[in-house]
Amino acid sequence: MSSKLDGMVAARGRQPMRTPMLQRASNYDELCKQVDFRTMAIPEQFNLGVACVDEHDPHARAITVVAADRTSQDYTFGEVKEQANRLANALRELGIGPGDVVGVVNPASLETGVTYLALFRMGAIALPLSSLFGPDALAFRLRHGAAKAVITSTANAPSVREALDGAEGVPRLVIGSEPVHPGERSYERAVAATSSEFEPVTTNAESPAFLIYTSGTTGDPKGALHAHRIVFGHISAFETIFEFYPKPDDVFWSPADWAWIAGIMDILVPAWFYGLPVVVDLDGSFTAERAVWLMREFQITLTLLPATALRMIRAAEPDPGGFSFRSVCSGGEALGADLLRWSEEFFGATVNEGYGQTELNACIGNCASVYPIKPGSLGRALPGTTAVVLDEDGNPVLDQTGELALDRHHPNTMLEYWRNPEATEAKFHGNWLLTGDLCVQDEDGYIWFQSRKDDVIISAGYRIGPGEIESSLGAHDAVAMAAVVGVPDERRGQIPKAFVVLRPGREPGDTLADELRAHVRSRLAHHEVPREIVFVDDLPKTTTGKIMRRALRDA
Repeated sequence: MSSKLDGMVAARGRQPMRTPMLQRASNYDELCKQVDFRTMAIPEQFNLGVACVDEHDPHARAITVVAADRTSQDYTFGEVKEQANRLANALRELGIGPGDVVGVVNPASLETGVTYLALFRMGAIALPLSSLFGPDALAFRLRHGAAKAVITSTANAPSVREALDGAEGVPRLVIGSEPVHPGERSYERAVAATSSEFEPVTTNAESPAFLIYTSGTTGDPKGALHAHRIVFGHISAFETIFEFYPKPDDVFWSPADWAWIAGIMDILVPAWFYGLPVVVDLDGSFTAERAVWLMREFQITLTLLPATALRMIRAAEPDPGGFSFRSVCSGGEALGADLLRWSEEFFGATVNEGYGQTELNACIGNCASVYPIKPGSLGRALPGTTAVVLDEDGNPVLDQTGELALDRHHPNTMLEYWRNPEATEAKFHGNWLLTGDLCVQDEDGYIWFQSRKDDVIISAGYRIGPGEIESSLGAHDAVAMAAVVGVPDERRGQIPKAFVVLRPGREPGDTLADELRAHVRSRLAHHEVPREIVFVDDLPKTTTGKIMRRALRDA
């Protein structure tokens, strides 16, 4: 196996694709025998930004950018590499070097992809941040992440500016405008003014590449720090989920934003690692009609569509047919038999579900051509992954509810929680990474999700920590106390529901509820706004003063 891996990263020249990690298998055991990350010799020196562009035909299409008016423009791997080199030189002139953290606040786009490549190539650490974040959400992540610079869009620049208020010496490159504020420079001018030649920094496979914050139920968000080696675990996972890609005509697209690990590591990197094109839509909002048009128009063969997106497409009742799909990946929540069946019939392709976390992504899933799908389950451990369910004593159990645990000896495992050794220690139990998900593993190895051990809300594929929403509500002068839980929603899976205790003299009502929603929307992300707000006299608490969220969910 080590010789195959060496060949994957050593090949040079105008080769259309690397040699895949996996060969087609006839059954699950045969598939899994091909990968063992405990013995696999991952190269000591490896750079993700080099692997994604340098070894491909510079004239091959790397990305198609679709504008809101449905016009499109292609860019080659050579053009993407040149822009990444220019940006790396521009950032170096700003004082950015290996190990420095750079925030990226921009939707999926050519510039976002180029930015990640540039940061990887210069040995810096990318800090992806959702363009939906308001100033409060940005402020904590940029400050705790110790960002030395920020690359952002014109639309997001005001929020970034507010988030960094008082933080001296953090330069910003703004995409798409001529900045007039101190500390801001034009991204386009900075890139155009530098050399297209850049010698990538030598990084180890264990060197940090990017930092993604994930929200929990209590305390501040935690930053999962990942190494360049993460690509190897994702490639084997998606060769499975995407039915043994790569194929010469494969084209990727997904509405998943490139600010989250799914958008980056399930779509962008798997495409570029094998020299395949990815399509990105600048429209900025997901609609069933546009998604169906785009998937047909650009002959998408591989996609990631969360269950919410599939439900929206089904509800729109578009005409079936006209697609080029080989495989559709879904995740975030189990599809269930009905939606799974409809999706396969509508797209004319297999629909394989996948599961992962920011801390260890792409670890469980399906491959319909190799082993049967059990609708409602998350699937089975993917090649190279060991997954068990542990009881309260830490013992593996079958057919009992316990905590899903994953073997930490996996390339997709985070290095640590950034600047949080206590949380890092708590995340691991011996050789196991503890997911916090309560599941059941059946005798065939399929994993069945039951609930979160903590109270993270999973809505439309987003993992939402109630703590930030509660803090935002608590900052409103009408609110004395607030608690947020997830409640079932037919379209999104779950939605945030807030229970609010008002300060003396404030009267509940629809007007105040709308005011509170607007307040949260202005500070956090749109998907974190409570869809339901209930005014209560008090919140149920334990004898130690902790809020009893289960009682609220049942209310």
